[in-house]
Amino acid sequence: MKVEVSLYGTLAQYLPEGTQGRSAIVDCPDGVTVGQVIGQLGIPKPYPTMLLVNGIHADLDTPLKAGDLLALFPPLAGGSPIALRR
Repeated sequence: MKVEVSLYGTLAQYLPEGTQGRSAIVDCPDGVTVGQVIGQLGIPKPYPTMLLVNGIHADLDTPLKAGDLLALFPPLAGGSPIALRR
């Protein structure tokens, strides 16, 4: 079956070779889970922290169906601490 995978930020480097943009159609076996697709793409741990299937939060055990859109976002970091003044 085929699912569309969108990888954001630093995860885009794990899209299949020749992919243009941040999305690709990926061939997967029936009954594949989000975690299995992450493994198929070669994304190392720590795994992405925001996982969406068709715009709805998912986890690694969420099963996918043909035509689903899986969006993966890397862990977010940054910002600066707020300095308290007295």
